[in-house]
Amino acid sequence: MLENKEYKEVLKREGLKNTKHRTSILEVMEHSEVPLTAEEIFIRLKEWNVAISLSTVYRVLETLVTKDLVNKSSISNDSKALFEINRMEHKHHLVCMGCKKMVSVEGCPFEEFEKKIQGTNGFDITGHKLEIYGYCAECKHGK
Repeated sequence: MLENKEYKEVLKREGLKNTKHRTSILEVMEHSEVPLTAEEIFIRLKEWNVAISLSTVYRVLETLVTKDLVNKSSISNDSKALFEINRMEHKHHLVCMGCKKMVSVEGCPFEEFEKKIQGTNGFDITGHKLEIYGYCAECKHGK
């Protein structure tokens, strides 16, 4: 979704000031292939020598989520949320209950089902999200 030079434009379009903290957090998530917890983002920012507090990371993430620039997910039995850049792609995830790894699943089996539900119930569906929980190969076999 974003390249470093586009952060300023995207933030401005969403009515947000372009701050070092917002840009740094977006950059960390842009460089990650998997969703990250706020704590993981905080640690990576510290490794990049960005002066920021964990509470600021949480505050910025919540702002970015409300502006739909970042997606927030949670694993059912874990209190930690996972965050990733909203690349405006429709996708679903397999979530490992052991190591918390998330794997994207290509394709969507619900497109026709959505149309049927919408027609039957008169409900305007704007989207959906699916996370399937289980254990990855490494966790299933005890690494």
